[in-house]
Amino acid sequence: MAKNVTYFAVPGIPLVDPGDDLVKLIVAALAVERFRLVSGDIVVIAQKIVSKSENRYVRLTDIVPGEKAKALAAEIGKDPRYVEIVLSEASEVVRYRPNLLIVAHRLGYVMANAGIDQSNIERLDDEERVLLLPCDPDRSAAVLKQGFDEAYAANIGVIINDSFGRPWRNGIVGVALGVAGLPSLLDMIGKPDMFGRPMQVTEIAVADEIAAGASLLMGEAAEGLPVVVVRGLTFDAPALNAAALIRQRERDLFR
Repeated sequence: MAKNVTYFAVPGIPLVDPGDDLVKLIVAALAVERFRLVSGDIVVIAQKIVSKSENRYVRLTDIVPGEKAKALAAEIGKDPRYVEIVLSEASEVVRYRPNLLIVAHRLGYVMANAGIDQSNIERLDDEERVLLLPCDPDRSAAVLKQGFDEAYAANIGVIINDSFGRPWRNGIVGVALGVAGLPSLLDMIGKPDMFGRPMQVTEIAVADEIAAGASLLMGEAAEGLPVVVVRGLTFDAPALNAAALIRQRERDLFR
């Protein structure tokens, strides 16, 4: 690992529209700051701008809710059209109560509202829209990594991060939805602790820890800093994508 790590929030990222090339936007913003990526750097990118570039918008006016969505919406006090979209992205409803709907996303994440966002989204012709997660965040991260690698002739890591709530803890924290070019999870099982005792169960969610640090700079409201560069971390482990962070259903003792 490292004794010193720096986080740099990249200013000047414009509002992102469908079809925008995020690599070009980020490279241009870094050039203004006279900052050049080098091998080992990790670019943490907010899920929201990835979804926007991939046109993951859905207009509420296009949605006809089914009976299940209508019944659930009545219980939790949400728009039935919104609930229908959440259910379409979910494989399982885990918990719900008024104004809260926790589901297992089709990609395996357990999260509120299947990650479907309504905040910081521009209206289109005064029509309300929502924003879904990328179809495949690990693939999106791999494509972005390839672009950065080519732009800088370097080996760059990429994390696509989002904010999750957690069981038994108040507040949200940044987590990694997509990862490329670094180990998302470090397996410490069998390695000796400081007294020589082999560790039995320890795994470190490295990508989540990096994502959480970046979220401190990105903010959650109107900060407008959706990209953070992390420098100084080194890993003696193979790259693993974010799918490695998802606990398999049969090992989940809390559902």
